[in-house]
Formats: sequence, C-alpha cells, structure tokens
Amino acid sequence: MIRIEIIANHSVEENILEALSAEQVGQYYTRYPVAMGVGHAGPKMGDAIWPEENFVLVIWCEEAEAQGIERAVATVKASFPDEGIKLFGLRSSLSQGALPAPAEPEPEPIPEGIEGLAGLAALE
Repeated sequence: MIRIEIIANHSVEENILEALSAEQVGQYYTRYPVAMGVGHAGPKMGDAIWPEENFVLVIWCEEAEAQGIERAVATVKASFPDEGIKLFGLRSSLSQGALPAPAEPEPEPIPEGIEGLAGLAALE
C-alpha cells in the first residue's frame, strides 16, 4: 500500500478532483479542507496578510493507482505551474496493510520491604 498526500491551493481543487476522475483513480480519499503553512509558493495562512489556504487529499492505494494519481496531478501541475501543487508518496512496509499487535507490557515488579506495600502491611 502507498499513502499519497496531495497538497495544493484551493484554486485548483476542482481541477485535481476532475483529473483524478478522468484517470479513474483516487475514488476513496480523506480531504482536509483547510491547511495552512509555508512552502516554496509562499505563505498560505488564511489571514489578512496571506489570505490563501491549501487543502490536503490523503489516499491509500496500490502501486498502479498511485501511478494514475501521479499522472493526474502532473497534468494539473502543468496547467498551473505557480500554484504550489505537491504530491508525496510513502510506501507501507507492511505487506498486508495491517498494523502489528502491540507488545504486551512487562509487568512491574512488586517492591518488597518497607518501601513497598508489603512493608506497609507489616507496620500495622
């Protein structure tokens, strides 16, 4: 599995969604409607000084779909080279896509002597 993150200006959001649809990829995604920060295209803080904002799409997919997503984003980026459209991919190291079970915590040793509960019981 590959985690794809697309970060772009709101002005190209519809273009990206249309390009994904044309490639028949990215049907299932998580969308963060407002993302602020500073990148190579400059600050996007959603305030009076830097009023622009970005959005983020996160898509988990297989290799073939990731290639289609890359093509779709490249098409939009070619049409809008100054909008700061970014695509990042992270391959999962897990073959089945499931997280391993957490390790059982080590039981804490029961203290002995006057410092522990056994010592307090003996004081009664």
